Amino acid sequence: MRLRGGRRNLTVIGRLAIVLFIIALSSAYLDTIWAVYLDSFLKDASLVGFVSAVLTIISFISYFLIIPLIEKHDKAKIYLISLFLSMIFYILFSINENFFLFILLAALLTIMYTLRISSLGIIIRDNSKNKEVSSNEGLLYTFGSVAWLIGPLIAGYVASMYGIPKVFLLAAVFIFIGLILFKSSNIKDPKGKERIDSNMLKNFLDFFKDKKRAHAYILGGGVNLWWTFIYLFIPLMIIRSGLGDLWIGYFLFAVAIPLIALDYIFAKSASKKGFKSLFQTGYLIVSIISFICFFVPNIYVILSLLVLASIGMAMVEPTTEAYFFDILKGKEKYRFYSPYNTTIDVAGFIGKLSAAILLIFLPFKYLFILFAVFMFLLFLTASKVKKVIESNRK
Repeated sequence: MRLRGGRRNLTVIGRLAIVLFIIALSSAYLDTIWAVYLDSFLKDASLVGFVSAVLTIISFISYFLIIPLIEKHDKAKIYLISLFLSMIFYILFSINENFFLFILLAALLTIMYTLRISSLGIIIRDNSKNKEVSSNEGLLYTFGSVAWLIGPLIAGYVASMYGIPKVFLLAAVFIFIGLILFKSSNIKDPKGKERIDSNMLKNFLDFFKDKKRAHAYILGGGVNLWWTFIYLFIPLMIIRSGLGDLWIGYFLFAVAIPLIALDYIFAKSASKKGFKSLFQTGYLIVSIISFICFFVPNIYVILSLLVLASIGMAMVEPTTEAYFFDILKGKEKYRFYSPYNTTIDVAGFIGKLSAAILLIFLPFKYLFILFAVFMFLLFLTASKVKKVIESNRK
C-alpha cells in the first residue's frame, strides 16, 4: 500500500475496519440471543430451524431484487440508510411481545441486512488494489472477529442480568454509533453508478455459467453453513444441557479467539501462496472435529472441540470472498456480488432446514454427523478451485 492510491486506500480500509468493528458488535449482541429469543416463542428447536429457514428465503430473494438498487445508487448512501433502518427495527424488537409482529420485523431486518452486506462488500472491493484484496479482507475480518469475541460475553451478561429486550437496545445503540462513525469518516463509493441489470433470473443463471464462480459460491456458503450450526443450534444445546445464558456468551467468546489470532495471517498467506490448500485444510479440520463431537458425551469437551474447529474456519472465512473477487473480470462485481451473497442464504437455508428435519426424527447429537458430512463435501469441492495468487497480479 503505497502513496497516493495506497495511502488513501489504507486510510479508507482502516476507517472501514473501525466502523465494521462497531457494527459487528451490534450483530454479535443480536446473534448471541437470537436463537434463545426465538425459542422463547416456539419452545422447540426444530421450529426454530424452520422459522429461521423462512427468513433465509426472504433474504435470498432480496439479494436479487436489490441488484438494480446497488448498481444505480451510491453504495455508501445505501449502507447508511440500511444502518438507520436496522437501528429502528432493533428498538422495536426491544418492546415487542407479539410473535407475528416479530416475524414482520425480522423479515424487514433481513432485507436491511442484505443491503448492508452487498453495499459494504463493494465499497471494500472498490477501495482495494488488486494485490491487496486478501490482506484487506483479512484485516477487516480480524476487526470483525474481535467484535465477535467480546460481543457474546457482553450480550450474555446483559441478557442474564437485565433480560433479552435490553440486548436489542444495546445493539441499537452500537449500530447508531457505527452509523455516525461511517457518516463522519466521509467514506465514498469511488466507482459511482453502473449500468442496471434488473433481470433477476438471468443474473442468477449467468452467474453459474462460469465454473469458477460456482465453486466460489459453494465454498463461500460453507462458512455460513457452519456458523448457522454454531450460532443457532449450539446455544440451544447449551440451554438444554442446564447451562445458563452466560455460558452462551462464554462459548461464543471462545469460538472467536482462533479467528482473531489467525484470520489475517491466513489471508496474507493466501495472497502469496494461493487459496486452494487453505480451503481444503480448513474444511477438513472442521469436518473431522464435528465428527468427533458425535461420540463425546461431555458438554464441556464438545464446546472445547468446537472452539478448535474455528482454526479451520480462520483458513476459509477471510479468504472465500477475496477468492471470488479475484476471479471476476472488470465490472462483473456490480452484477454478480449480490447473487454471490445469496450463498449466505442458500447455505443457511440448507443448514437450518436439514437440521430442523433431522431433529424431528433423531437426537440432537446427530447434527454433528450432518455438519461433518457437509464440511467434507466442501473439502472435496475445494480440490476443484482455480489456483489464484494475488501477489502475481498486476
